[in-house]
Amino acid sequence: MAAPLNSCRHILVKQLLQPFSRSKAVASYQSARWLHLQEYQSKMLMKEHEIDVQNFEVVDNHWDAKHVPERLKASEYVIKAQILAGGRGKGTFSNGFKGGVKLTKNTNEIEGLVENMVGHRLVTKQTPPNGVLVKKVMVAEALDIARETYLAILLDRSYSGPVIVGSSQGGMDIEEVAEKNPDAIFKEPIDIMEGLSPEVARRVAKKLGFTGKQAESASEQVQKLYKMFIDVDATQIEINPFAETPCGRVLCFDAKINFDDNAQYRQKDIFAMDDLSELDPREREAEEHHLNYIGLEGNIGCLVNGAGLAMATMDIIKLHGGEPANFLDVGGGVTEKQVYEAFHILTADVHVKSILINVFGGIVNCETMANGIIKAYSDAHMNVPMVVRLEGQNATSALKILKDSGLNIITASDMADAAEKVVATLPKS
Repeated sequence: MAAPLNSCRHILVKQLLQPFSRSKAVASYQSARWLHLQEYQSKMLMKEHEIDVQNFEVVDNHWDAKHVPERLKASEYVIKAQILAGGRGKGTFSNGFKGGVKLTKNTNEIEGLVENMVGHRLVTKQTPPNGVLVKKVMVAEALDIARETYLAILLDRSYSGPVIVGSSQGGMDIEEVAEKNPDAIFKEPIDIMEGLSPEVARRVAKKLGFTGKQAESASEQVQKLYKMFIDVDATQIEINPFAETPCGRVLCFDAKINFDDNAQYRQKDIFAMDDLSELDPREREAEEHHLNYIGLEGNIGCLVNGAGLAMATMDIIKLHGGEPANFLDVGGGVTEKQVYEAFHILTADVHVKSILINVFGGIVNCETMANGIIKAYSDAHMNVPMVVRLEGQNATSALKILKDSGLNIITASDMADAAEKVVATLPKS
């Protein structure tokens, strides 16, 4: 789905620089596989690790939903459409039904609520304009919350290992807490070899503000969360809120989990749950070819190697009055075939009126890029202008390859020259 440039840049900067980032972004210059789990899948993983979450069931039709209350036996229920995008509660379905999150105490209403969600497209502030098809709905017990806290376990380079990040102020964006009241956030480093001791877990529970039996329950949950963190090769588990109910239960109400894509070979069951159905088709195609792609709203297609260079390229296009159509990082180990597939993704976007290729040949061989460009240009019968800037390994010989091809490819001497030339090729409005 398309995203504004400033939104894309914000995502990238958060992922690369901030310790509590939780959004999808480009964090590797080589191929990366981004795991997309639905809410119910994250909660299933937590239940498997004996972590306390709300009781719930998942249904894909309204007939099955009718019988869920017979098993859950809750006093109140929350019915939640399962899509990856946020803003479900304020969304609208293609059939006119409003709200992808509903509360009810009347068990007779559950079947009708599910019927209005499953099989219909839900439009929120984070979905494409035509919304996302809802295939599953989670029916869970609704619980009152007496107090909310924030808890995360993540890998932190500054500590060379796992760190627990917590705050007694939960239920809101941790970035907002960090900005307004940084003293409300604490960090508890964990020795990766020794693991999380009961003493440290109790200290975390105390810092979160739990007392009495709730403190003991919270410390047990913290230990189980850390065990899960290790067992599933997570890079981050964020619980917000990590809360207690009026009756004293301590539960994980919402979870965001990031996984180490390098551990895919030993976490096959988890990676098999990956839900790619909601991705922009271009993003899905990019993942299949180990490319990093994010669609934007401009008309200049960008093909770059390296996340930092890609951001700089988008910035300089903007500086010269253009609008990037995408973020596309082919990585350092790019092959001619990947270059070809990258062009296929770019040219499939009807909004792309010009293409800028900006490559620094550090790991990548510029001749590889040149040969891939020529093959893609010829096979795709390209009819949009293309500007190429190559620098680094074999750049001189690569530029000669492009020149000798006889194709209508514009070369540039530096980034500013490339940006100026590609903006100049756009159709005059």
